[in-house]
Amino acid sequence: MMVKIRIKWWVAVILAGKLMSTGSMVYAEYLDRIVAVVEDDVILDSELYREVAAITEKLKASKTMMPPAYVVRRQVLERLIIDKLQRLVAEKSGIRVTDEMLRGSVTDIARQNGMNLQQFRAELEKQGMSYDSFVESVRNEIIINQLRGREIGSRIKVTDREIDHYLETQGQAGADKIKYRLGHILIAVPEGASATKIQKARAKAEAIIKDLRAGADFKRRAISVSAGGQALKGGDLGWRTIGQIPTLFVDYVKDLRAGDVSEPIRSPSGFHIIKLLEAKGLSDDVHIITQTRARHILIKTDELTNDAEAKRRLLDIKERIANGESFETLAKSNSDDTVTALKGGDLGWVEPRALVPPFEKAMKALAINEISEPVQTQFGWHIIQVLDRKEKDNSEEFKRNQIKEEIRKRKIEEETELWLRRLRDEAYVEIHMDAM
Repeated sequence: MMVKIRIKWWVAVILAGKLMSTGSMVYAEYLDRIVAVVEDDVILDSELYREVAAITEKLKASKTMMPPAYVVRRQVLERLIIDKLQRLVAEKSGIRVTDEMLRGSVTDIARQNGMNLQQFRAELEKQGMSYDSFVESVRNEIIINQLRGREIGSRIKVTDREIDHYLETQGQAGADKIKYRLGHILIAVPEGASATKIQKARAKAEAIIKDLRAGADFKRRAISVSAGGQALKGGDLGWRTIGQIPTLFVDYVKDLRAGDVSEPIRSPSGFHIIKLLEAKGLSDDVHIITQTRARHILIKTDELTNDAEAKRRLLDIKERIANGESFETLAKSNSDDTVTALKGGDLGWVEPRALVPPFEKAMKALAINEISEPVQTQFGWHIIQVLDRKEKDNSEEFKRNQIKEEIRKRKIEEETELWLRRLRDEAYVEIHMDAM
């Protein structure tokens, strides 16, 4: 089909097909077009179309009432702009994903779905998904996660005092035994906005709250108007304990009953609206772990000792132990682990996940006093002997670690929201309204 259009020079670069000039008009066989310029990059209509189709399919599958098509298209475009900005920052920061790292991540995803890589690829294609597009989406996700880790995660610290304060204020009276499922809508306000713009945003939030309390569909409204990260999921933040809820929302959530909608909640990002979708209690947390007392002998590989030689030496040592020689004595004279060699290879009592995965997997498979076959880790080759096992109630320590992780995640979420809004506000973005 031939389409008569007036285009800028940089649009012509994107259009494929014959270009013909007649006076001031340019004619092109239309195949694609730019819908947004983001810094020195662009978003094409084909990118937007694919993403809109995927999101629409997910919304229909979840039986969410669909807002008008132009609203979904606008929201998806905004998400693509945010993703593009993050990738541009990552590129300038030198963040790269190697093919090996990417292949490993896709293989892990396939394994989590009970398939090998070939089966997973076939299943994607069976569902009408492009394998190459899926791999590229995984690459982008890894890049963005690494970027956020560097820009935000590395700066987040959680102190013992914060954990103690949480236990004193929010961990009482079984508060940590309740989970909340929240809906969220954000009416964004740019940094440095005028009083008029702030008041306009507040009025918009209050009007939305009035509609929601009158029975308007929360998911549909979130998809239509929210600037929050979960907008295209209907604003659903999922199930969270009180420690996982953004600090700003905690006092409001405690006063809500299922179905209630909050008043507008002001933050540097704008005005938030939350709805308590559901709440449920949790069972008491008693956390029992198995501690293992083990010892090992390590042979490192180098220019003189390759893998085969390291394994041969360990098998020889294992045979000498079977013939009556002391594990402790042989560890002192042979182990390359200088810290434990002095103690006869003794690692002491170790808790789950304290050791590298290949070592821990081999150790867990051993009976008491049994000695393993040679096991390879990033440190070299080992033989392992389990001396004893015991169970320990570490509920208190486990709870503190959980709280620490919850506080950390909450801080990251809050900082990420601010960082993304700032990134968007400060960027050069030109949206072609005729494309919407």
